[in-house]
Amino acid sequence: MANEYLVPDHSIKNLLIRLWLQISSRRKKQFFQLLILMLFASFSEILSIGSVIPFLAVLTSPEMVFKHEYIQPIIKSVGITKPDQLLLPLTLGFCGAIIVTAGMRLLLVWASIRLSFASGADLSFNIYNRTLYQPYSVHCSQNSSEVINGITMKTNSAIGIISNVINIISSVVMLVAILLTLFLIAPYVAFFTFGVFGLMYGLVIVFTRKKLALASIVHARESSQIIKILQEGLGGIRDVLIDGSQKVYSQIFVKSDQAYRRAQASITFVGICPRQIMEAIGMLLIAGLAYVLILQPGGIVTAIPILGALAIGAQRMLPVLQQAYAGWSGIVGYQSALLDIINLLEQPMPNYLNNPNTGSIKFEKSICLKNLDFRYNSESPDVLKNINLIISKGDRIGFIGTTGSGKSTLLDIVMGLLVPTKGDLIIDDQVITTENHRDWQVHIAHVPQAIFLSDSSIAENIAFGVPKEDINIEKVEEAAMQAQINETIDTWPLKYQTLVGERGVRLSGGQRQRIGIARALYKKADVIIFDEATSALDNDTEEIVMRAIESLSPNITILIIAHRITTLKNCTKIVDINNGTILDVREYDEIQKESLKDFISNN
Repeated sequence: MANEYLVPDHSIKNLLIRLWLQISSRRKKQFFQLLILMLFASFSEILSIGSVIPFLAVLTSPEMVFKHEYIQPIIKSVGITKPDQLLLPLTLGFCGAIIVTAGMRLLLVWASIRLSFASGADLSFNIYNRTLYQPYSVHCSQNSSEVINGITMKTNSAIGIISNVINIISSVVMLVAILLTLFLIAPYVAFFTFGVFGLMYGLVIVFTRKKLALASIVHARESSQIIKILQEGLGGIRDVLIDGSQKVYSQIFVKSDQAYRRAQASITFVGICPRQIMEAIGMLLIAGLAYVLILQPGGIVTAIPILGALAIGAQRMLPVLQQAYAGWSGIVGYQSALLDIINLLEQPMPNYLNNPNTGSIKFEKSICLKNLDFRYNSESPDVLKNINLIISKGDRIGFIGTTGSGKSTLLDIVMGLLVPTKGDLIIDDQVITTENHRDWQVHIAHVPQAIFLSDSSIAENIAFGVPKEDINIEKVEEAAMQAQINETIDTWPLKYQTLVGERGVRLSGGQRQRIGIARALYKKADVIIFDEATSALDNDTEEIVMRAIESLSPNITILIIAHRITTLKNCTKIVDINNGTILDVREYDEIQKESLKDFISNN
């Protein structure tokens, strides 16, 4: 993270430009509308500050206001004949200006907050959406805690940055309006006041920039670490409870959380601390100016309106300067988090999104793996080497081999999740590529060892990924019947509306596996792949699940990875894989005879 921070392309300017490119056209339009609102709010600030002088002047010397050459035409037009008649209209005018200004400020704050959080919601969606569309190889190399952190905690930082940018722009607009008004009232005094405050904030920026940069790095790093610890501790809660390792996870968590909170506290403190100092300086400045102005010709009568205008101007200027400074410190403080967010937002989207599923891949004959090699990256060794295999439609193919031999990787290639480094995956004489692999994947269903079940109903889990209102309950029941779990479901009070609990905690292992099979059947897939789907089951439950698999239509091609040879007794062929190569393709009876010979010879 520290090295990334030092790269020139990761400067605040470039990061903000890249962030702007990720903002939707709708939000950009709203942003420009907000700029117009800022201009109106700045005019109201001019009105409120400008109205102070006549109001204070009529309180101290109404005759001077009454005789003013610029005000005389207005006085005559409204029928005012005496100086004391000016008090009520000018008081009402001053109060009206204050109310309008407050209303405009409130409207500006509301619009700014709404735009910031709406933009944050867009960014969260874009990160999640782009991440879901990334190839399987990217998900294998990417830590899920980093993605979750990007969507949740770091996106909140992006919302803060967007809000800070808006605040800085708003502050600049307001500051220009306030300074313009003060320069018209007392140019030298206004210039001196702004110079003092501006210089003080400039010095603060110089001395705090490095501290904010370091806090930014720690904040971004530890926020990801916190999510990682939470996932690991809660995800492995059974082992944590059995091993009694709660203290270890708690200590790791508190170390990261304390560092994260300290960094957050530093960013917050640096953002707000100058305000206290500036307010004291402002009061001293006004006191000094009061002393100087009273000594000038005209004395207190001339000084009070000017001091009143300057007091209100300073009261407006200080919060605006503080808001601009706090916005800058917030952007620098969350710079590293912004870099991580932008990297997630700039993940490429697949080309097939522009080409809707055309159904161009027909599976009527065979799946062919031709001269196929695979490695995960250029530095790693080959996981698969020179694989050649033909699977005919309707085949029941078993895959055996030691752990790490390449069985799952081979089936990931068959499913179009991984792209061969060399060679081809061919379906009915058509080569599968990154452009057409989605057309092939509609034919495939996958039943892993650990079935993922969402905390929803049985029907929603069988029709996984289908909006609730679009679920065809008849298809759900048909799939459950084929998976031989319908009778069990019918015994439950809520039947297909029964909630399974988080990760299917309320179901047995065999029930979860059969729901996984039913999910595959609901999809009407031509190819169902079982990746060690029964290895965690006891023999009786495995027998029930295997009967459900055996009863499937003969037109469905079934590929099964298993450690136990008996699991594959109904397979037409068994492929023996070792060290990334196919050693042999045999029938179940041959393997069983060899196993029997080995048993006799060893005993």
